[in-house]
Amino acid sequence: MVTLNGLDLQVLRELVASPRIGITELAERLGIARNTAHARTTRLERQGVVGHRGREVDYTALGVEVTAFVTMQVAQGSLSAAVADMAAVPFVLEAHTIAGDGDIMVRVAARNTRHLHEVVNAVLACRGVIRSTTAVALTEQIPFRVGPLLDALEEGVAAE
Repeated sequence: MVTLNGLDLQVLRELVASPRIGITELAERLGIARNTAHARTTRLERQGVVGHRGREVDYTALGVEVTAFVTMQVAQGSLSAAVADMAAVPFVLEAHTIAGDGDIMVRVAARNTRHLHEVVNAVLACRGVIRSTTAVALTEQIPFRVGPLLDALEEGVAAE
């Protein structure tokens, strides 16, 4: 696990918000020296917390080791309220409305299983949420990626 301080977290927030930001602009936004911004970014990349190009944050490197997918059933007409409340839960990584069983699929992160229980309870407390089903991810088999999709799209354009 990587130990981060407040400045490290500020750097990460800027890198996530603006993945293509240059070191000079990063330093200006944070009010720090260019060398400091460069050193922090390089260290975060070297430690595997953030990728060099896409600036992906590996939250497991930060000690947030549990990923779960929570399927939420929401009362009719309560979707907007439920989503607004879920957006305020910091360990909710993403949410998608879905077809099939449930109304919203939520990806959450937690420090451990005890913390996962707290996160799921926070999501269940959102307005309009009736019930949930949680599936805990054991291992990541294929990480989020867009390269193969871009390749397929490029092949489709070439074939036209």
